[in-house]
Amino acid sequence: MAFYTFQVALALVIVVLFETDVLPVGVKAHDKQSDFVMAAVMEIVSLGAAFLGLRLFKFRPVHDDLVARREPAMWKWGMARIIIIGFPMVVDTLLYYIYMNTTFGYLGIMLLLCLPFIFPTLNRCLDETEYHHS
Repeated sequence: MAFYTFQVALALVIVVLFETDVLPVGVKAHDKQSDFVMAAVMEIVSLGAAFLGLRLFKFRPVHDDLVARREPAMWKWGMARIIIIGFPMVVDTLLYYIYMNTTFGYLGIMLLLCLPFIFPTLNRCLDETEYHHS
């Protein structure tokens, strides 16, 4: 839960630092070639992260590990899922302000909207470590 909160807080700190002009906005806005390459890379990474992060516990090896080892597996796979979605979200937030390209903003918002679906509540953790016929 702490790491989940940390990533959201880090993205908010980035927003506050840029919006209050503590950090310079648009330092690479003129570099259209690197903007295009970074946008293409982050589109693939962010869409892949959203899919993988939301579906991770449905993959048979991960689900079997969650059922067999419960707490250690939940910690391992839960952290992986939070990082898979949260890290690209933070990177997208930073790139938005570096390039001032709304593509990064929309990708970051998309990943932010994925976070409630992986919110690490006790009931969700218990439910995901039980065996379900599929």
